[in-house]
Amino acid sequence: MDVAAYLDAAPEARRPALARLRELCAAELKGFEERIAYGMPVYVRPGETDGEIAWANQKQYISFYLMRTDVRDAFADRLAAHDMGKACLRFRNPAKVDFDLVRDLLRATSQAGPGQVC
Repeated sequence: MDVAAYLDAAPEARRPALARLRELCAAELKGFEERIAYGMPVYVRPGETDGEIAWANQKQYISFYLMRTDVRDAFADRLAAHDMGKACLRFRNPAKVDFDLVRDLLRATSQAGPGQVC
C-alpha cells in the first residue's frame, strides 16, 4: 500500500484533514522520504532508517506522531493544550486539527537536522 491508497481507504469525513497533513509534510519536510511503515504514512530523513514524523487515521481520532523528543520539548507549552501521549498528538475532531501547530512542528523537525527519535 502507498500513501495515496491509505488516503483512499480512510473514511470520507477524515480525508480532507489527512490530505492536509500529507500536504504539510510534503511542504515542510523537504528531502524526507514518504513511506508506509507500521500501517501508516511515515517520513524518514535521507540516510536514516527511523521515521521522525508519522500520521494515522485511528478509530477514535487522527494521530500525528512526533518522534523527536527535542522538538516536543521545545513545543511543550503549545502541546500542553492538546491531547498528547509520549509521541502522539491526537485530534478527535478532524475539523479541529491544529494545522498551524502541525506546520510549526514539521518546520522545527526539518530544521533541527538529524537527531534522536523515540
